[in-house]
Amino acid sequence: MRRILLWKGLTVLGLALLLLIPLSMIQGQIEARNQRQAEVKANVAASAAGRQQLVGPLLVVAYTEQVTHETTNEKTGQTLRKTTEVQGHQVLAPKDLQIQGEAHVEERHRGLYKAQLYHLNAKLTGRFAIPSDFGLDLSRRSITLGRSYLVVGIPDLRGLRKQPRLTWDGKAFDVGTTAKWSNVPHGIQADLGKLDIRETRSFDFELPLELTGSQSLSIAPVGENTQMSLRSDWPSPSFGGRFLPLDHQIGDQGFVAHWQVSALARNLDRILRTEGNASTEEAFEVAFIEPVNVYLQTERAVKYGFLFVGMTFAGFFFFELLRRLRIHPMQYLLVGFALAMFFLLLLSLTEHIPFLWAYLAASGASIVLLGTYLVHVLRSAKHGLGFAAGLTLLFGVLYGLLMSEDNALLMGSVLLFAALATVMLATRRLDWYGLSEKPPELDPTKPQN
Repeated sequence: MRRILLWKGLTVLGLALLLLIPLSMIQGQIEARNQRQAEVKANVAASAAGRQQLVGPLLVVAYTEQVTHETTNEKTGQTLRKTTEVQGHQVLAPKDLQIQGEAHVEERHRGLYKAQLYHLNAKLTGRFAIPSDFGLDLSRRSITLGRSYLVVGIPDLRGLRKQPRLTWDGKAFDVGTTAKWSNVPHGIQADLGKLDIRETRSFDFELPLELTGSQSLSIAPVGENTQMSLRSDWPSPSFGGRFLPLDHQIGDQGFVAHWQVSALARNLDRILRTEGNASTEEAFEVAFIEPVNVYLQTERAVKYGFLFVGMTFAGFFFFELLRRLRIHPMQYLLVGFALAMFFLLLLSLTEHIPFLWAYLAASGASIVLLGTYLVHVLRSAKHGLGFAAGLTLLFGVLYGLLMSEDNALLMGSVLLFAALATVMLATRRLDWYGLSEKPPELDPTKPQN
């Protein structure tokens, strides 16, 4: 038995593997452009403002403490006492904290690439229930109380579009940048002066904020009872952090979300241990992600490229066997290049038009080209258009895989099973040993039905 069938099969497999080279080159181009997109986002954040996390407001009370140290002389046994002044501060959290915010998202472009900035208009209101002497035991410690400050941690102060003004107990206070308090996040503060707290008192406050940031916004729930409502025109939020919203509504016009966190759920010490501008995980977060990342979708499409080529070549191979029609390896290769060109067209078009229209244009151009070519290669309009119809179905299935990420594995498995079942049923009566016989000569000028 001659080995024509074996060698033809190995040739087709080799051509399919050869087409991995252009597919990998296209995937490399996608990764480079996706990396450029990430660089643009970082550049916009560096020029405007980065991720923002609000921590506060917190009440910080400065004090000076007289500390006495005793030392004993080992030779004389004499005890020496030395008194020094130590600067310290007490941090108090609000009893109640309500945050009402609205975020408008703006797209900034750098050539073909874009990044999102959000503009937050928020109002922080609430109440501090301050214990006598700020919770410090003045009977056992020699402490002189100093000034009090209301502090709000904001990592990137460039995002403040307007200098806020605090209303504390009915009085207005100017807001400036914070001093370098240990275990208190960097941000803004208002000098409240010296508060006389000889017995427990409550103070109401109100602080409006206009803040710009990029990528995500998070809030650390420092209050004993923290409530927040956030409204935005962005239709694709991603909620994260340790605390998910109690309820939310997401639509084409944006989203509305509500949070509520009690002191039993949050860890204030962990929030205050955050160093520098680092973010704390004790927060609720909203990320303003792209609704469709065209580069990731195109990359996913390219990953199915070998499946595309393999199924098309398999169809050619079995058609060649069943119809006894010779298809030259160069014709296999040209069809494979046409399929690879689809992914390059898809990448270039998605940078200018929506993904759906780019997919329709790229797949439509590929189907018309391949259908026209296959009518002549297969020497039959019926067979050529039939293959074009099969490719149309294959492109439709691929789009379904891209749009339904959660069901991609299921749909891909069903597709492969259907392809295998079709091949097995179509060849169940095939005499494989008879395929090695020399096929009859065909008149190339006479169309075959």
